[in-house]
Amino acid sequence: MKKYVHFFMLALLLAGMALTLPFFHSCEELYDDVLRVHIRANSDSAADQSLKLAVRDRVLSECSRYYADCADKDDALAVTRAVLPQIKKAAEQEVRAHGCTYPVRAELARMRFDTRYYEDFTMPAGEYDALRLTIGEGEGQNWWCVMYPSLCVGACAQSEMQERLDDGEYSVVTADRLDLRFKLVEVFEDIRAWFCG
Repeated sequence: MKKYVHFFMLALLLAGMALTLPFFHSCEELYDDVLRVHIRANSDSAADQSLKLAVRDRVLSECSRYYADCADKDDALAVTRAVLPQIKKAAEQEVRAHGCTYPVRAELARMRFDTRYYEDFTMPAGEYDALRLTIGEGEGQNWWCVMYPSLCVGACAQSEMQERLDDGEYSVVTADRLDLRFKLVEVFEDIRAWFCG
């Protein structure tokens, strides 16, 4: 009897995965079409968390003009590489303006993100290219969003999302946050990360 229960559970899991293949495919495309941003605070103190948000605001403001003419993520990556010193400098200026002396590290990285739920959209778990800023020790709570297309800036996010993402990608990011497919993607990405080391 136990053997049949395991077989049934495996069959159910495989059926669920088969039904969500288009969703998985759209997630894979999404990983290749967006540039995330990840800001790591120095610590969890109230002052360091506040500083992280000030750096976030400064960097988003600074970068909005850089990405205005980008046609796709490849353009956004090229622009980011070219202006990485300016992004770092802007972040450092914001840190100094708040009376702190923390160093700031700015880099482009390929990194794993968990599923993130935002007010108007959801980003599925997976490996994304990201602009990563580390303030000081980088041991505090982090802040994540999508740098390109610019989904972190409120009202314009919805229209830019529709303009820059294909229909499948758009349906992924606007899916209901209770959608079981997000959990399946997360489990799949965890298994893939485990196998890939």
